[in-house]
Amino acid sequence: MRIMRIIAGGLIVASATLKADAQRYEVPVSEAHEKMMAGRFQPTWESLEAQCEVPAWFRDAKFGVWAHWGPQCVEGSGDWMARSMYQEGSKAWKWHREHYGHQSEVGFKDILPLFKAEHWDPEALVSYYKSIGAQYFFALGNHHDNFDLWDSQYQEWNSMNIGPHRDILAGWSAACKKVGLPFGVSLHADHAWIWYEPTQRYDRAGNRIGESYDGVLTKADGKGKWWEGMDPQRLYRQDHPLSRGSWADGMIHRQWGWGDGACLPSREFVTNFYDRTLDVINRYNPDLLYFDVTVAPFYPISDAGLKIAAHFYNHNMATHKGKLEGVMFGKILDEKQRRGLTWDVERGAPNDIQPRPWQSCSCIGGWHYNTEIYEQNRYKSAATVVKLLADIVSKNGNLLLSVPLRADGTFDEKEKAILDEFGVWMRQNKESIVGTRPWKRFGEGPIAESDVKLKAQGFNENAYTKATSHEVRFTQTPKAVYAIALAWPDTNEVTIRSMAEGSELYPGKISRVDLLGFGRVGFRRTAAGLVVTLPARRVNTIAPVLRIRK
Repeated sequence: MRIMRIIAGGLIVASATLKADAQRYEVPVSEAHEKMMAGRFQPTWESLEAQCEVPAWFRDAKFGVWAHWGPQCVEGSGDWMARSMYQEGSKAWKWHREHYGHQSEVGFKDILPLFKAEHWDPEALVSYYKSIGAQYFFALGNHHDNFDLWDSQYQEWNSMNIGPHRDILAGWSAACKKVGLPFGVSLHADHAWIWYEPTQRYDRAGNRIGESYDGVLTKADGKGKWWEGMDPQRLYRQDHPLSRGSWADGMIHRQWGWGDGACLPSREFVTNFYDRTLDVINRYNPDLLYFDVTVAPFYPISDAGLKIAAHFYNHNMATHKGKLEGVMFGKILDEKQRRGLTWDVERGAPNDIQPRPWQSCSCIGGWHYNTEIYEQNRYKSAATVVKLLADIVSKNGNLLLSVPLRADGTFDEKEKAILDEFGVWMRQNKESIVGTRPWKRFGEGPIAESDVKLKAQGFNENAYTKATSHEVRFTQTPKAVYAIALAWPDTNEVTIRSMAEGSELYPGKISRVDLLGFGRVGFRRTAAGLVVTLPARRVNTIAPVLRIRK
C-alpha cells in the first residue's frame, strides 16, 4: 500500500514506499555517516520526476567550461591513463614502464605525488573562461582513479595529503564565487571498483611473467615505503573477484550499468562514494553535479544515486530560500528520467529540439591532457567548437567544453589560441547564444535534415563538425530570430530556405536583417528563401550570425 502526505512545496512519499524501494536494491546504501537531507525531494523517481524543474539560469547559460584535470595528467598519455597503464602492450603501459618502472613496483599510487599543480591559478583561469563567454564552470572532484581533489574526510588518497597539498575544489569554488560564475563538480569514482581491475593483472610475456601489479597490495605492504600507513586498497579497491571477461579490455563498456557480469560493489564501497559525494555537496555548495554513469550512481543496483539526487536538490533549495536552483546530470536517461535529472549527452547531440533543457559535454582534445594530441595538432578548432555550440543551443541544449590542463595546472599555447579565437566570436555573437530559446525549427541543411543517430551516451559529434555554410541553425529571443550559418559561404550571399516568401515558419514581414559585428545588410525574400547579402570583408574568422526582425 502506498501512503502519501502533502507538505509545503510538494509531494512527499512516506516511509512505506521508501522501505519497499529499499528492499529491491541489491546494494542499499548506509546513512550511518552522512544522512540524506530531508525536504521536498525523496529518493524515488516518482518524487524526482514530479517536482524537478530546470532553473532559468541554466536554460539561459548555454555555455560552460570544464577543467577535467587531476593526477592522470602527469604522464600526458591521455584519458583513462590510470587504467591503461596496466594494460599490457598499450601506449600508456609502455610509457610508464620505460619512464618509471614495472607496475608491480611503481603503480599509479606512485604517480600521485608527482601531481603538484605548481602553476595552478584558479582565479586567473576562471576569470579567463568567463571572458571567452563561459556562463558556468565545472571542476573535477574525482575521476575513476578514485583520488579526491579536496580535503576529503572519507578518502585518505586526496590532494591535501598527496601531491599539491591543496584543496583543489575549495580553490575552484572560491574563484567562481569571486567572478560570479555558477560552480559545478563532476564525480566519477563510483566506477573505480571495476575500472581498476587491470591493477590485479600481471605480465603475460617477458622476463617478469606472473608478477602481480600493485593493485593487490595492502596497507601491510607499505612498511618503509613513502605511503606507509596508507592502504592501497582504499585507492584501487581491488579486494574482490574480477568481473566476467575482465581481461578483455573493452568488456568494461558493456558492464558500465553494473550488468553483464560486472562484479557487484560492496555496500561499504557504495556507501563510501555516497559519503564523499554528500561531503562535497555540504561543504562546497555546487550549483551543478555531474556523474559519468548510466542514469545515476550505482543505479539500478543501489539507492545511492537517488539519495544523492534527493539530498542535492533539498540542500540546494535550503541554500536558495526554498527555490531549486541546482542541476544534476545523468546519461542514457529515458523520457521519464529526464524529468527528474538533466540529460547529458557525451560528445554528441540528438538531431531535433528537445522539450527539456539538456547538456552536451565535449572536449577540445582528450579528457585528460594528452601530449600526443598537442604534438599532432589534433585539437578541435575554434570553428568546430562554434559549430557544436550553435547546433546544441538550437536544440535547447548547453555545451560544456572541457579544456585539458597539464599537470602543473596550465593549458598549452595551442589551446590558448583556440580559446582566444573562440572568445572573439563569442563576444561578437553572444546575443545569439546566451539567453536564447529554440525557434520553430532548429536548423536547415544536409546534416539537419538527415537522421544522425546517437551512439550509447552520444558520440556522434563528428557528424556536426563537418558542417558547411549550407548548414544554418536558429535561435530566438522575444525581439528577434537569429540565423547562424555554420561557416562563411564562398560567395557574399546566404540563403535561408526556412524564411522563404510565404513560409509557414515565418509568415510575417521581415523589416530588417543585421549581421552581428557589422550592422544592417541588404536582403530579398524569394520563393527559394531569404537571400542576405554579406559585406565583402568578413567580420570574424569563424561564422556569420544574422539577426532577423519583423
